[in-house]
Amino acid sequence: MSNNPKNINIEGSWDFSDEITYSETVEAGINEKVVRQISLSNKEPEWMLDLRLKALDLYVQREMPTWGPNLDNLDLNSIYYFAKPEWAGNNKSWDDVPENIKATFDKLWIPEAEKKALAWVGAQYDSETVYHSLKEELVELGVIFDDMSHALQNPEYEALIKKYFAKSIPLNDHKFSALHYAVWSGWTFLYVPKGVKISEPLQSYFRMNVKAGGQFEHTMIIIEDEAEAHYIEGCSAPKYDENSLHAGGVEIFVGKNAKMRYSSVENWSLDTFNLNTKRAIVQESGIIEWVWGNMGSNTTMLYPCSVLVGDNSKADHLGLAFANAGQNQDTWAKVIHIWKNSSSNIVSKSISKSGWISTYRGLVDIKPGAIGSVSKIECDALLLDNDSVSDTIPDIRVGNADSIVAHEASAWKINEDDLFYLQSRGIPEEAAQAMIVNGFLSPIMKELPLEYASEMNVLISMEMEGSIG
Repeated sequence: MSNNPKNINIEGSWDFSDEITYSETVEAGINEKVVRQISLSNKEPEWMLDLRLKALDLYVQREMPTWGPNLDNLDLNSIYYFAKPEWAGNNKSWDDVPENIKATFDKLWIPEAEKKALAWVGAQYDSETVYHSLKEELVELGVIFDDMSHALQNPEYEALIKKYFAKSIPLNDHKFSALHYAVWSGWTFLYVPKGVKISEPLQSYFRMNVKAGGQFEHTMIIIEDEAEAHYIEGCSAPKYDENSLHAGGVEIFVGKNAKMRYSSVENWSLDTFNLNTKRAIVQESGIIEWVWGNMGSNTTMLYPCSVLVGDNSKADHLGLAFANAGQNQDTWAKVIHIWKNSSSNIVSKSISKSGWISTYRGLVDIKPGAIGSVSKIECDALLLDNDSVSDTIPDIRVGNADSIVAHEASAWKINEDDLFYLQSRGIPEEAAQAMIVNGFLSPIMKELPLEYASEMNVLISMEMEGSIG
């Protein structure tokens, strides 16, 4: 396959592409030949190839999901499942990254403050890592922060990866988890040893550039007992008027008395089907925090899941979905309470505009053994016109009489009196509406690091353009 996409390069947008030469690609569609080529290119051990081939068989056997958004327009046989840029490499210095790729990250408006933090950042482009590095003082503490494909080639890491890989998200969880395991490539392996607490976030950004391409990055995060970390990722893709697919996998393991925060800002193009799977397993008195914003994409099905397997374990889910013209955002959280006195807090914020759809689809499942558990769910939807749609579809299961679940849901429009008040103070109508929207989103914004909150504000402003009239 050759790939010489048109450089759209819209000023002030994430919606551009790069002229890239690929040293290795696979034919469109998925089959055993494609899977074997990906494994060979990544120089993987035999056990990983065997796992890929098993996942491929499961993918073929499983039916497409029919309970959520319509996926009829997703042609899985037209997707390119692997594309390796000729300059790909696990560079440890930002100076070694090609100038045109550094320019791409400038176009993506990644803040200067974030670029200064590149001593502990990873960057992936299509199927391959372009940069991955870590502060020396963290290396000395035993922290591992590496590209997943590269880490698998390291004999010191392989046994640890094999122990945890596919243990949070099973191969046969659903059709797209099986697809992910068959064709995954790159992204992040983070390991934090017992008792190590990392005060500064570790950050990664990936960019999907290839036309009709697929992104299948795998993130594995292992936080040992009494350790702490905060991992942030951002992602984007250009628009080609041909469908693309994102079906990544995130596996998180939180030890006893450990704490992990996972933050993400996803901004896919209108060509992209975002069918991502994220799941955390949390041990006794451990805490998992999910903070995320999702916009762009044609169709999103994304439900970060927390499995609370230890006494007093806790999950916080805080997220935003923005459905603009041509978008169906089917999102939110799943929490499974397995053991005693576990707790969860789910806060959902959604915005719908231009007649399109935002859906809260959540699961809280308190098992019989999870005595004394508590879950609170809050769903707030903001509709920016008379034609947009917001649905709330909660699935609440309580297996014992000693647990408590509270669920609140609201849907509202911007108050005309509030708009009038702001306009009477000299604020233009569109700016006044944006101020109200920002206030609605403030619980999410204040939980994001400054650089990513700034990026999110820019994205929201872009989505809000033309909201009046």
